[in-house]
Amino acid sequence: MELVLLSISNIQTCLILKLENFECFSPFRFQKFVFEEIDFDVDQIIGVKNIKLRDPAELASVAMQSYDPAFASQVKKGDVLVGAMNFGYGHPHYPPMIGMRHLGITAVFAESFSPGYWRGEVAMGFPQIACPGILKFVHRWDEIEVDWIAGQIINHTRGGRLDIEVWSESDRLMIEAGGVLGYLKHIRQEEST
Repeated sequence: MELVLLSISNIQTCLILKLENFECFSPFRFQKFVFEEIDFDVDQIIGVKNIKLRDPAELASVAMQSYDPAFASQVKKGDVLVGAMNFGYGHPHYPPMIGMRHLGITAVFAESFSPGYWRGEVAMGFPQIACPGILKFVHRWDEIEVDWIAGQIINHTRGGRLDIEVWSESDRLMIEAGGVLGYLKHIRQEEST
């Protein structure tokens, strides 16, 4: 298995809970990893023996150890995971992605997601972007951009566009608010004004 990371150049305004300008992400680059395994169980990210860990730093330190021992030292803040079909298959445990977010991973792009995993991560405010065909569309070091208005990824290195599955309005607002708690606070504020 190979894991591919993407780096996003301007995370704070584009991805991390501040999606006020939802038109486009800044361009980002592949680092060197992609999950190509269909039905990838995210528990494998930290190993099943570590599933009860709760400390984000400890979870980050064990992330991907069985696949690439240097993984944690190679991740940069703003990196994005790319996965195959049914990414997140299995029990939707939160510790693996808590560890990934602690390392600086800010989103996951995949061919498709396991529904329980997807819903849980969106509820935590962690962007999950379904993009059928992404594994063939992008390669290591490609510069790509997300055009939210067109609902597409643009590959600036190789040319071309690929459709993404656009979030529903409530999912988008949940991501912007940092998860379900922030979303509920936002709704409550709107109702009180």
